[in-house]
Amino acid sequence: MFMEKKKRAFRETDSLRFKFSVIFAVFSICILIFTGIAIYTNQMKSYKKLCLEHVRNVGLYLEKLIQNSGEEFINYQNYYMEHFAEVDIPYDFDEYGSAYMDFQVLVANSDPEHLSKPSDIRFANLSDEEKKAYFIYWHEYWLLTFEHARKAFDLPYTYYLVPKEEESIMVYMIDGERTHKSPDGKKAEEGEYLYLGDEYINPPSRYPVQWNTWFTGKMQDDFQVWDNEWGYTYAYYVPLIINGQKYGLIGTEINVDKINKTILNNTLWQSGVMAIGLTILLILLLLLISQRYIRKILLLESQVRKFSIEKDLKITYEIKSNFRGWNEIDLLGKQFADMIQELEKYMRNLLATNKELIDAKQQARIMNELAYKDSLTGIRNKNSFDSEMLRIKEQAMGGKDDFGFGLIKLKNLKRTNENFGQDRGNIAIKSLCEIVCEVFKHSPVFRFDEDIFAVVLENSDYRNIEQLVRIINEEFESLKSLKGLDPWERVSATVGYALYDEKLDSGVQDVLERAQQAVK
Repeated sequence: MFMEKKKRAFRETDSLRFKFSVIFAVFSICILIFTGIAIYTNQMKSYKKLCLEHVRNVGLYLEKLIQNSGEEFINYQNYYMEHFAEVDIPYDFDEYGSAYMDFQVLVANSDPEHLSKPSDIRFANLSDEEKKAYFIYWHEYWLLTFEHARKAFDLPYTYYLVPKEEESIMVYMIDGERTHKSPDGKKAEEGEYLYLGDEYINPPSRYPVQWNTWFTGKMQDDFQVWDNEWGYTYAYYVPLIINGQKYGLIGTEINVDKINKTILNNTLWQSGVMAIGLTILLILLLLLISQRYIRKILLLESQVRKFSIEKDLKITYEIKSNFRGWNEIDLLGKQFADMIQELEKYMRNLLATNKELIDAKQQARIMNELAYKDSLTGIRNKNSFDSEMLRIKEQAMGGKDDFGFGLIKLKNLKRTNENFGQDRGNIAIKSLCEIVCEVFKHSPVFRFDEDIFAVVLENSDYRNIEQLVRIINEEFESLKSLKGLDPWERVSATVGYALYDEKLDSGVQDVLERAQQAVK
């Protein structure tokens, strides 16, 4: 009795009707999940766009104020970056008028007839004491300006950053979150004076929006997401440009925790309403399918089971005789019969085609490597260099002009080949290749000609090209003094390079030609 009930329960849960019910239920859940995600994402995008416009306008407003200050702000920033640790500014100041008057008094005492407005005073002519007073006044002014902007526009944080590119450091020059300074000059929980020059290591890989804004000098259409002790915020950065020169980044942040919660609640409510309607609709659809189609599907299922057991092609004729109509299920039965008849032929063709495809892919990979790889040295060849030239040209057209080319020409290759044979000449070429690749390990190296290697100079190798040229020449000199080396092992080369100069070069090709002239 127990086993009979168990078998009946198993048949019911394994029936097509039950499985359709499960499929519809899973389908409904997936639809609700994806719809909820779509609703949430769409609302988030709309809100994010509004937030971006809001904080961008705040950043542009602060940038305009600083740009109007012009040279005064530049003097203030330069003094800050050199002397911030030497200056004591009260932590709890709430006005800058006193600092302004202190500065006026100092200037008036040193030069009574001098105008009292800071903009009429040449910073370079001030004494050290006057410069410090000048700095204190301006720092209090700008810190209060950023704090007032934060309150006026209901933002959690506004600040001004000065990047140190090589160390991936951001200096919080104007920090909207005041920090105490201890008597020994370090950050503290309490203190009489304001801590200045707060630095944080912000790697570009982790904070791309922040660094892309700085490197490009252009505002980005995206936020930097922060999740720290000041809350979950979106940060937007405006590059400070004065007279065409970059000086720092104006940061404005907006808190999104509360809005995210509201959007999530709205999404859940809309998804709930959709769930009720979708459930009713799917129940009605399941009843219709059960009455009109499940019975035929069960018949087809029995034929499929029979074929899976017997593997007899005669079953195809039985299926065709049972499914003679033109609805989808009858067509499915007939197509299934046709599929069985073609299956064996198809599988044979599939295996043959698959082997041909694998062989073709392998051959294409080999041919591609041969087209762009130098067979002797294993590095990229002239064809690859030409492709790299196209990339450099596209970047140059986009305004990225910090590039150059280095050429290293092997000396006496022809003499080596004539005196010792081409095999020895090849050894010299490969030895030079190893030296070039080791010295210029941060740049792509190409075999440009039989005895010439080319280096595309960018980033650190572009900035340090003079030092790298000195290193490679020292390497050649050291080979001359080594004992026990054969003549073809004492490789020597002419090294030349050219960096893009808008006054000399009309395009990328001009830079390459100047580099070629340098190694002749």
